[in-house]
Amino acid sequence: MEKVSVIRRDEVLQGAGFARWLKEASGEDVFRCYQCLKCSTGCPMAEAMDILPSQVIRMAQLGRGEELLRSETIWVCVSCYTCSIRCPNDIHIAHVIDALRELALKEGIPPKRERVVLFHQLFLASIREYGRVYEAKLLAKYEAKSGELMKNIPLGLAMFLKGKIALLPHKVADTKGVRETFERLEEGEEG
Repeated sequence: MEKVSVIRRDEVLQGAGFARWLKEASGEDVFRCYQCLKCSTGCPMAEAMDILPSQVIRMAQLGRGEELLRSETIWVCVSCYTCSIRCPNDIHIAHVIDALRELALKEGIPPKRERVVLFHQLFLASIREYGRVYEAKLLAKYEAKSGELMKNIPLGLAMFLKGKIALLPHKVADTKGVRETFERLEEGEEG
């Protein structure tokens, strides 16, 4: 996201500069989208969104960045990549939404739903440590930090008994490489 500092803030959040910034930040060209709606019809979280994935892309094309950064959608998206897989033009919408989240955090725009940033940070910390999400630790930390430690214990136990949550983490082979990737990304933001 270092390119944001090169473009004026008002150009980034509104107008043609927004789509240009988004391409630099996410690697995705939103102008390849022709609104087939496959991303939105396949999204498992569509009901909880205030703006559908296809609308996110259209708003990005129109330079409506400020509106996108204030939407619930960028925080409701679970990054399951269903939208990206369904796109006939290979637009990775999940990458676009990740870039929008990061810009919202950088701009100090809080999500409408409480504790979303906490979950986002713990999720990334889990990936940084293990190379993938370690659900048991992520959920335990989230529950403890959000003040609702006992709330989801019955659900967590049921998921564990069905084999949906592992007691021990499954690490990727190259956790050092994952950490180095995070460090390079952080250095890029500071530079």
